[in-house]
Amino acid sequence: MTEQDQATDAPPEIEGPPLEPLVMPSDGVPDVVDSPAALATTVAAFAAGSGPVAVDAERASGFRYGQRAYLVQLRREGAGTALIDPIPLGDLSSLSEVLSGTEWVLHAASQDLPCLDEIGMRPDGLFDTELAGRLLGLDRVGLGPIVAAELGLSLAKEHSAADWSTRPLTESWLRYAALDVEVLVELRDILEAKLDDAGKLDWARQEFEAVRLAPPPVPRPEAWRKGAHGIRDQRGLAVVRELWLTREEVAREADIAPGRILSVDAMVAAGRVKPRTLRQLSELREFKHRGAARRLRTWADTVSRALALPESELPPKRPPQDPDSLPAPRSWRDREPAAADRLEVVKAVIRSHAEQITMPQENLLTPEFQRRLAWRPPQPATEQRIGDFLSDLGARPWQVEQVAGRLAAGLADPDSVLAVEQVSSGEDT
Repeated sequence: MTEQDQATDAPPEIEGPPLEPLVMPSDGVPDVVDSPAALATTVAAFAAGSGPVAVDAERASGFRYGQRAYLVQLRREGAGTALIDPIPLGDLSSLSEVLSGTEWVLHAASQDLPCLDEIGMRPDGLFDTELAGRLLGLDRVGLGPIVAAELGLSLAKEHSAADWSTRPLTESWLRYAALDVEVLVELRDILEAKLDDAGKLDWARQEFEAVRLAPPPVPRPEAWRKGAHGIRDQRGLAVVRELWLTREEVAREADIAPGRILSVDAMVAAGRVKPRTLRQLSELREFKHRGAARRLRTWADTVSRALALPESELPPKRPPQDPDSLPAPRSWRDREPAAADRLEVVKAVIRSHAEQITMPQENLLTPEFQRRLAWRPPQPATEQRIGDFLSDLGARPWQVEQVAGRLAAGLADPDSVLAVEQVSSGEDT
């Protein structure tokens, strides 16, 4: 289950008959699979099953270091539901192998695929119920709201933010985990039919495949700078950097989420004050939190090391410029007014068409692609050249088909696009 669902999964108020609570898996709560023998039995059962397989994973975000899976749930016709503990088993590739050629059904698959990949589970085909909901233009796409709207069932989400590294897992947690895959295939069938009726099924298949094949996210360069924007001097930045690096090392070794060990606010406070003694550091409010206070000597030594660094080893005030990065759009009006004008046109075209086909504009074309097109459009900005430009960025064929011609027309006649936008905004107000 995703962190996003933690905030969006409260069942919505739905007109009509009251929702039926989904409180118990149809086959009961299965025993946890945590031994090679039990895994072999499960593998055989799922190999003999039929149709798509519902898959989910539970992590311990905010509790443990990293994003590993601490429980994997599966359900398939003819096999029932399996709850697998990957911690004692490690590799689950044998299960993935017998599901070769089988479509996997996940909700917000991009959240779970990386941790599944770590344990050898890689789908050959994918259906993402959250992404399907977005393409259909549903107002709420958390698993709870979609299940409520499409199946009339109330799916409890009380354990979505739990520490799934806890052992043993309680019966109520296991019941919750099993229910997350109980109706996922049924939901998939309903959403597929709706996508087909809306003429969006091929679009969805392209999106699902893009999610399935997406490479791992690129680590953010100089991630320690996040939250340190208020520090202007290099010595203060060095304090933040060294504390961040030490925190990562401690968190990794202890397998604890970094934020539980030392907060960003604490690192920034130390960077501003630059305390030179253990006592000065302990007097900072941000270091009185239990996680920070228990390792106060470690943080004090780290700050001392940062304060002793030679000038040549201090970080620059500004991060190194990525040659592929774009300036912040808020600066375009002063730096590149023509690009700022183009961005208004591009956003208006995408926004208008997204409304017509009932989907979020970011699913029609990502904001990053919109900005890149506006910053340096191909010349001449014909439909073909814009289509090739967007394809090179990674836009799917259906997206290119939907927007390339409209963007070419809009950039060729920006005044008409913006005039329509102003009229539309006036009607909305």
